Order: sequence, then structure tokens, then C-alpha cells
Amino acid sequence: MGDWKKNLRVVEPYVPGEQPKQENMIKLNTNENPYPPAPGVEKVLKSMETGDFRLYPKPDARELVDALAEEYKVPANQVFVGVGSDDVLGMAFLTCFNSEKPVLFPDITYSFYPVWADLFKIPYNRPALDENFCIKKEDYFVENGGIVIANPNAPTSIAMPLADIEEIVAKNPDSVVIVDEAYVDFGGKSALPLVDKYENLLVVQTFSKSRSMAGMRIGFAIGNKELIDAMYAVRNSYNSYTMNMPSILCGVEAVKDRVYFDKTRNAIMETRADVAKKLEALGFTVLPSSANFLFAAHESVPAEELFMMLREKHIYVRYFKSPRINNYLRITIGTPEQMEIFLAEVEKYLASK
Repeated sequence: MGDWKKNLRVVEPYVPGEQPKQENMIKLNTNENPYPPAPGVEKVLKSMETGDFRLYPKPDARELVDALAEEYKVPANQVFVGVGSDDVLGMAFLTCFNSEKPVLFPDITYSFYPVWADLFKIPYNRPALDENFCIKKEDYFVENGGIVIANPNAPTSIAMPLADIEEIVAKNPDSVVIVDEAYVDFGGKSALPLVDKYENLLVVQTFSKSRSMAGMRIGFAIGNKELIDAMYAVRNSYNSYTMNMPSILCGVEAVKDRVYFDKTRNAIMETRADVAKKLEALGFTVLPSSANFLFAAHESVPAEELFMMLREKHIYVRYFKSPRINNYLRITIGTPEQMEIFLAEVEKYLASK
């Protein structure tokens, strides 16, 4: 028997939210959008010639890059696209964090960050959020090999003021600062206006949340040309055909329909405000959300108990058995009808206690 196992790379993988497959379930655990994608997406899928699938997609995803450049008023050479923001962020870690100094990201944030850092053997430190689950900007005014900030943060839902983001970027000219804006369209302030001012800033967004296309896997980054060129060089050294043809063409249609985009994200924000008020009336503490989910803890009933009760009713929310947040539930905002069912089950259970 050989000793080949000693050469395997061993990492603790990222664990995504549960993906149950049940009829009549209410799925509020993975921050998907409850509304369908823009109508133009369906038209593209119906009009596609399946014979085209024998051909490779364009490696530069030019149609999608151009659509994003036009939408966000930047040159096309400042746009990077990938298979969901996870792919984009992974490429950004691999490209931008290449020193012996530690990368900084909060102790409570998107749990994929430490996975990438471990996978790519990137040293990192995790400054603690304050008692209100907010980033202390001064923690990032130290020597480092890079910075990653999810804004709004996940799973806390709290948005950091753009002025604080800018101060962190400005005080770290020798490091790349990645701002992960997966949820920014639900009430946060994007750092995109700062890209031309700071060459060390990379802003990452996704189509999975506000554009209802989690299943299509589309993400993008915007930064200065030299930074984007470096990311493409790394990506093309690994896999130059990352995006499939339907994603590219459907993504274009999603970007073009601004009216539908605004309609659905505003509907989610309205529902979010209504649900937050009703949860507070039931005895929950609800953190101020700028995302398409709420982060809430009940005054007397443990979060894990509520999580299990809801699961038995085929209502799925997210529970993190982690220090500091193990009494909170992360609740994705669904349709008004879904949220009323969720609230009714919670109210009924609390009344029985």
C-alpha cells in the first residue's frame, strides 16, 4: 500500500444552506429571490438553438461584459464576470492575496472567506464585530495583506456606511480591498462610485439575489483595468470557459430590464419591513437589515428550538450554531403569502409556550 494520501490537500469545506426538495415547502434559508427572473430571460431560453451548445461559449463573455459596463457606466475593461460571485471571489482571493501578511475579514461574516484562505494557504486574521455586530473600522487600519468586507454583511444583514468603507480603502493603498456586495441592492450603498478614485478597490456583486438568477450562477467584479486584467490572467490559467452560453445571454436580458429589477427588489424591501415589525411585536430582536433577509432572536425561545419547529412544518430558515450568533435565525424574505404562513406558525408556537 502506498502513502499517496499524505499528498492530498485537506480543507474544511464551505457548507451551504440546506436544499430540501419537498412539495409545498417554504424555503427561507438560502436568500434566494421569491420572484422569477426578468421576462426577457424566459424569452432567451425559449429562443435558443440547442445546436449552439456544441460550441464553446465566448471566453470573454463579451455580451454580458458590455451590458454590465453600460449599466454601471464603466469601461468594459473594468468588468470581470464569473460563475456566481463565489467564483469571482475565489479568483479575487487567488489573484490579490499573494503576500505573507494576513488578510483581514470579520469574525462574523460570509463563511466561505476562511475556506478560500485555507484552500489557497493565505494567512488571515478576523477582527471581532462590536457588540452591535458592526465592523470597527479602526481594526482595518493596520498592516495587512488584503481586506474583505461583505456589505451588507451576512448573516447579520447590517450595512456599513459608505464613508467608513472609503476610509478603510483610503488607509490601505498597499492592499486590495474587496467589497462583497451580494445584498447591496436591498438598501445598502454601493462602493462602485469609488472605483475610479481608488485603484486598490474591487467591488463584487451577484445575479443570485436581486436578479433572481441563483440557478444561472452569474457574478461580476468591477475594479481598475490592471486589477481586472490580473484576475482574467489567473482565471484563464485555470479555466478560460467558465461561463455557459445560456447564462451569458440570459444575464444580458436581466441587466437590461431595470424596471422589473426595481419592481421586485422594492417588493422584497416592503415585505421585509412588514415582517420585521411583526416579529418585533412577537418578542423578537431584529437587526436593522439592508439585505433580502432578517437576522432575529427571540427574547425567551431559543433559536434552535424555533428552527426545528419550523423545519417540521416544512418551513426552512437558517440557523448557525456558532459563537455569538447561536440564538439568531436568518430568515430570507419570501412572498407576502409565504411570510404570512411563516409568521402564523411562529405566533402559534409562541402562544403554546
